[in-house]
Amino acid sequence: MIVPLPTKKIPIQEIQVGKKIKLFIKREDLIHPEISGNKYWKLFFNINNYLAEKPQKPYIITFGGAFSNHIAAVSAVGNQSGIPTLGIIRGEELKDKWRENPTLVFARKNGMNLQFVSREEYRHKEKLTEFLQSGFPNALIVPEGGTNEEAVQGIKLMLNDETKDFDYLCIAVGTGGTISGISKFCEENQKVIGFKAVMDNSLEETINKLTSKRNFSLIDSSFGGYGKIKDENIRFINDFKMNYGIPLEPIYTGKMMQKVFEMIEEKYFPENSKILCFHTGGLQGIEGANLLLEKQNRNLIR
Repeated sequence: MIVPLPTKKIPIQEIQVGKKIKLFIKREDLIHPEISGNKYWKLFFNINNYLAEKPQKPYIITFGGAFSNHIAAVSAVGNQSGIPTLGIIRGEELKDKWRENPTLVFARKNGMNLQFVSREEYRHKEKLTEFLQSGFPNALIVPEGGTNEEAVQGIKLMLNDETKDFDYLCIAVGTGGTISGISKFCEENQKVIGFKAVMDNSLEETINKLTSKRNFSLIDSSFGGYGKIKDENIRFINDFKMNYGIPLEPIYTGKMMQKVFEMIEEKYFPENSKILCFHTGGLQGIEGANLLLEKQNRNLIR
């Protein structure tokens, strides 16, 4: 296996909040230093099943934005396995500026080739995928965010005997693959809450295609839009790290945890509820976020 099963147990850490609520966080961010959190599990079967077919001259192609955790993770897999990788990056304007972007610099250090396309081209990824598959017939083309059926199977491995005893399972939502896997494979009595990092009205349709269960609800936690970082988000992330010793990134898990705390205050959860939040990693994005915040003369994520 190029992406092996982890040898270390992934801890579940309690977050003391009172309010007659028990809140925990599963530290998927600790699974691997470079292939982080849910990206590890999304790639697990995608990569291993592809390589089990013993393709001639293996090649991995995927899609992502300038600060994509998925791009970083795929580049790390390629580097560790000696497989060439290609990242199709949203935004032609980055072609001459990628050296200013920590995520893209990391990907290039891992040997990933970068191809920058216009936002209009990027919106039509189906056409791009067809074009790339005809040019690279032996390549594995992984969708943006890694979301597909094999990713959903991988997410199943985020659940185990320790996760069965919770009433609510909370997960940040980007492209919908992770919540689909949690929904599909969790216990029948568990409620799944997805915290949307992006205002995308098609997400529910995507999730419904990947899981037959209707045990989930979606809550907007974008705080103004995907990638937007408000001062209140920075304050929450810094306070959370100081109080609990857990770092959060500002796009997914940070916003999710902030929203969960708000919901606890608003008494959304019944008394004596046990809530499990999944930390989906992505801490590599903090450096890029801080560069943008610094340019705006704002407080940084510590």
